[in-house]
Amino acid sequence: MALDRRTFLTYTPAALSALALQWATIDPALAAGATNGRRVDPAFVDWLEKTARDLTSLPTAHRQHTGALLDGHLTTVVDLLDHGSYSSHLETRLHALAARVNQTIGWHRFDHEHHAAANRYWHAAVHAAHHAGDTDLGAGTLSDIAYQNIWLGQPRTAADSLEHALSRTVHPTARALLFLRKARAHAMLQEPRACYRDLAQAEKRLNTATDPAPPWCAWMSPADVGVDTGRCLIDLGQPRRAQDQISQGIALLPPARNKTKAVFLAYEAESLLAQGDITQAAELARNSLQLAQQIGASRCVQQIRDLSTTFAPHLSDHSVEHLLHDVALMR
Repeated sequence: MALDRRTFLTYTPAALSALALQWATIDPALAAGATNGRRVDPAFVDWLEKTARDLTSLPTAHRQHTGALLDGHLTTVVDLLDHGSYSSHLETRLHALAARVNQTIGWHRFDHEHHAAANRYWHAAVHAAHHAGDTDLGAGTLSDIAYQNIWLGQPRTAADSLEHALSRTVHPTARALLFLRKARAHAMLQEPRACYRDLAQAEKRLNTATDPAPPWCAWMSPADVGVDTGRCLIDLGQPRRAQDQISQGIALLPPARNKTKAVFLAYEAESLLAQGDITQAAELARNSLQLAQQIGASRCVQQIRDLSTTFAPHLSDHSVEHLLHDVALMR
């Protein structure tokens, strides 16, 4: 079943030269025979799936360089769906691949603060996941949209979306992630009972997961539960309790998750500032800013810019002076 390519390729560049260079490593006959109405070779789809997995599993610091390759991948997958001939099994695989690549590109756009584009890619991912019959992936991508709503200060919209998404998820790790994001929304809404209930559910689901998690949420860990619990406590006016949760969670993060660490360090800086530990808060904020710059995530840089304004009453502290100097250099 061919789908309207505009669903997948809104504002997506045409196949890029970077992908062409990648194609030098595969049998040209596979690529040539995959489009123009010819039957899609399963070996070519195998290669597309493997390469997409490789691109999306790179350490965070390298992902800023993979955007062109993923854009080209998406163009290729949609060309196959539009113009190829394939079995129902291959069609399902192609839709699932389109969903995963759209989801990843959505995160790339989000990290670079292209919020409208991120939203469009994520909606396309939900659409493709539906065609692939992957309800967990579809619900997970809805939760990505909800996370964006949280980031942009729209917690009620996020809570409502997550309630719907939870009705479609099955895997315990996937459900843990959705409950954790829902807890964040309730904390922002100053609804502590609902927040604590969702935090308990997130921890319970994560602890009961036995089967391997779907790739899109396989990174979910106790570190995320700990730090996001702390973030919720900050929003609920409990910075001291938040500090303990956040510092323990950060200690559990692997080095490959530097983008997450940049966000989490900003949370920790905020909790310390609320407790009056100005020097340590400013130093952690600088560490967060440096990580965000290294990985090219302007969203995380903006997070520190926003936080830095709250340090203005403490200009006599040398660490604050250094932080504000570093932030000024980024403007």
